[in-house]
Formats: sequence, structure tokens, C-alpha cells
Amino acid sequence: MPGLRVLQDLWDRTAATQAVPPWWVALAAAAVALAAVLDTRTWHLTRNVITIAHEGGHALISLLSGRRLDGIRLHSDTSGETYSRGRPAGPGMVLTSAAGYLTPPLLGLGAAWLLAAHHVTAMLWLLLVLLAATFLAMRNAYGVLAVLVTAGAVVAVSWLASGAVQAAFGYADAWFLLLGGVRPVIELQTQRRRSSRGRAGMSDADRLARLTGVPGGLWVTLFLLVSLTALILGARLLLPEPPHLPHLAALGSLG
Repeated sequence: MPGLRVLQDLWDRTAATQAVPPWWVALAAAAVALAAVLDTRTWHLTRNVITIAHEGGHALISLLSGRRLDGIRLHSDTSGETYSRGRPAGPGMVLTSAAGYLTPPLLGLGAAWLLAAHHVTAMLWLLLVLLAATFLAMRNAYGVLAVLVTAGAVVAVSWLASGAVQAAFGYADAWFLLLGGVRPVIELQTQRRRSSRGRAGMSDADRLARLTGVPGGLWVTLFLLVSLTALILGARLLLPEPPHLPHLAALGSLG
């Protein structure tokens, strides 16, 4: 049957392994991702990807914890909001609130693991599935546009580009999620310090402080530790060892 053949073809492409790119490609992808995170003007645009992952994490955990998801909104200042209904306190609300800052680095670590296992296509298509799920939850025009642009880039590369370009793109995506997962945590603590009350009262960390009694600063520390740990582990997966230089033979002896 044609439908079964299409599904079989899709499964074969997803499960297939691809060649690992040269070590310098992994380094170049890391440099590009780092520049996108550190440059203020570029970060204002690319941060939308991190916000999509952040709010998608809130949405996913809210559903898994039994809450009712009302939708996600993304804004042009790269902020976002996820609306869900359920008990105003309890484990479900704590997990939902904690998921935002943890999702981008953990997603980057998962992407690094798939790339290290040579599953470039599977990694790109998994991103598409997550973007499609996030798209269904969007409730404003800017959010819809941001997700469509991001998904469009992944579709174009995964269907039209060569295997080498797909690998380079996948590595850059993984690096960006890992590196981009660290900067928002630092920005969060900076905002809390600048606040007249010493905290950004509407942040995830302060919401968690109200829910658990654990100070918001400790939650920020947890977010930072998880993101840095994911970055270290992801870097070990993404950076293959460069080729060893041949030992130089002695040309002669002194004396």
C-alpha cells in the first residue's frame, strides 16, 4: 500500500545514521552559536528560539502534570507567557514553573546525544515535532509567526540541504540551545538584582519561591547549575577529538 510505503520510508530516514562531520565543523558551529548568543543585536532575534523552547517546556509539563493548557503567547521583546488552569499550588504547579529555564539546555543536551549517535535526521525531525506541538498551542500572531519561521528553517534544511549541511545545521542548533540556555538565567538574576525589591516578582524563580518557600536565588542557582552541566556534557558529546599530529622524528643528536 502506498501509505505504508511512505511511512516505511519516513521511518527508514528517521532511524538511519549519518556521517559525523569533521571536527572543525563542530568547532565552527560552536563559534557561530556563541556569537549569536553574545552579540546583543543578534541575540534579540535568535532569543525567540529559546523563548519557544522555554514556553514549550512550561506547556508540556503543565499537560503531563494534569493541568489544562490554555495556550502560549510570544512577544516581540522575546518574552513569553504560558497559561494553564488547575490547582494554584502543589507539585504540578511547581514542576510547571520550574520547566521553563530547564527546557532549552536539556533539549540541547538531548540534541547533542542524538548527534553523537549519528542521528542527524532524527534530531531535526524531533525539533519539527516539538515545534508543531508548540504551534498548536500558540494564541497570538507574533507567536505563530515566530514558530513558523523557525520550523520553516528546519524543514528547508532537513528536506533540501545536503547531508553535510544538515549536520552543520544540527550541530549549530544543539550548540545554540546549550549556550542559549545559560544567558537567560544570567539575565534573570541581573533583573532580580536591579529590581527595587531585589527581585523580579513575576519571574519563574520568584513564583517558585512563593510556591515552595525556597528563596528565588536558590532557584536561579539551580537553573544555572543545570544549564552549565548540560553545556559541559553536551560539549563532550559534540566535540570529537581533533586528529593527532604525527610525532616528529628526531633529526639528529647533539654533541
